[in-house]
Amino acid sequence: MPRLIEYADAPPDVRAVFDDIKATRRVPDVTNFWKALAAHPPTLARTWESLKQVMAPGGALDPLTKEMLYLAASATAGCAYCTASHTAAARAKGMTDAMHGELLAVVGMAAETNRLAEAMRVPVDAPFDE
Repeated sequence: MPRLIEYADAPPDVRAVFDDIKATRRVPDVTNFWKALAAHPPTLARTWESLKQVMAPGGALDPLTKEMLYLAASATAGCAYCTASHTAAARAKGMTDAMHGELLAVVGMAAETNRLAEAMRVPVDAPFDE
């Protein structure tokens, strides 16, 4: 299990990132993911900056869609932590139980058909191969 770096024990560069996370997300503390990354401050800073840019509002995708995509990718990758975290974030942004159920149905269906296509070595149709 990784060592979790608490704010009180963090060096100044880690505290600066933690402060930005808390201010940006309007939360009293950072989650365990960030505390674990804090064991390597460059990875913490790089990951936070990238995540902040990718998940920022105002792009072509709305914040709920971004969270639901993150949730789908996390579930597909089998990351229990990320699935739980992004389920909570998507719910906070308006994902309903019906939306969650449908999202999981699509993820499950995609997993099944992806495996079938791979196992059968189905060639890509010309119109899809662009």
